[in-house]
Amino acid sequence: MQIYLDYSATTPCRTEAIAAMQTALQDQWGNPSSLHEWGQRSATLLEQARMQVASLLNATAESIIFTSGGTEADNLAIFGVAQQYRLPQHLIISSVEHAAVAEPVRWLAERGWQVTRLPVDRQGRVNPTDLQAALQPNTVLVSIIYGQSEVGTVQPIAELGAIAQQHGALFHTDAVQVAGRLPLDVQALPVDLLSISSHKLYGPQGAGALYLRPGVRLSPLLRGGGQELKLRSGTQAMPAIAGFGVAAELAAAEVESERLRLIRLRDRLFEKLLAIPGVQAIGDRLHRLPHHVSVCVAALDGTPLNGKAVVRQMNLAGIGLSAGAACNSGKVTPSPILQVMGYSDSVAQSGVRLTLGRETTLADVDWTAVVFQQVLGRLQLTPVLI
Repeated sequence: MQIYLDYSATTPCRTEAIAAMQTALQDQWGNPSSLHEWGQRSATLLEQARMQVASLLNATAESIIFTSGGTEADNLAIFGVAQQYRLPQHLIISSVEHAAVAEPVRWLAERGWQVTRLPVDRQGRVNPTDLQAALQPNTVLVSIIYGQSEVGTVQPIAELGAIAQQHGALFHTDAVQVAGRLPLDVQALPVDLLSISSHKLYGPQGAGALYLRPGVRLSPLLRGGGQELKLRSGTQAMPAIAGFGVAAELAAAEVESERLRLIRLRDRLFEKLLAIPGVQAIGDRLHRLPHHVSVCVAALDGTPLNGKAVVRQMNLAGIGLSAGAACNSGKVTPSPILQVMGYSDSVAQSGVRLTLGRETTLADVDWTAVVFQQVLGRLQLTPVLI
């Protein structure tokens, strides 16, 4: 029996999306910028996908810029704003951003930009009053992740975005983990820029999108033929975009029913895991992604265990999940996300993430809890310690 519980890393491509990709490869393979029939067939498919993705966000089609994924969408949002200023300005992010935001901001900081990284509480949540206090006259951009991929915490994006916009700063959110799992309405949310990724919502890898509120200006990262409103030059990857569009349309239709189903499974898995000695929940239990379970693990004496050891043993039992701590050249290092949440270095190496999806069943959850208890029991007797 094999059980996949790493849906926050990637999701399996839906059969409907695969079918759309095959059609694009076989029948709509023209360059969408070409004026002849072959190009126009592809151009029609491109705009259909744009409308499908826009519908997921309740956006206009013209506000969707296709990219190669969430990372490029985040980079386009950050550098697209920053490159409009001749002199370095001030920007604000949270201390729990994905690397796709944190690394571009670090690059800007090395070149003179002033950066404020907002602290989070023990549950990984930003306090809106901290944002209010951090804003400066030269703050041009605030970027706060919507749903944190490692610990599952959902930020108060509506409140944070309103504070930024009232100050006159642009507001961006990385909603990669949220799209398709929670309703998104950019007409109601005070966001100027929002990033999503195809392969997190059962579309193919290699496609993503940046929502750009009408009237917001960006500078392009790629210069060339001027595709995507001159913000992302290069011939569009039509098969991936076609699959993305279909996956987005299906996600929009199912988001509410799937959200409720996943919450029930998530809470059941939490209940069973937290009954195991040595298991402690991580992240905000109330403001949480519906599919996300994260815990830290310890020996019976309370000494933190190696989260990656649990992942390896679970994999041997046919269950795929992930650990939060980063691993470089075989060396386990503490998770920076857990560190900024106030966990010690040793505990920050003991995190384990289980994320559920469309194919996850009640039987999967129950069996995973049984195997997790067995694996943890063995490690507690002969621990792989931090």
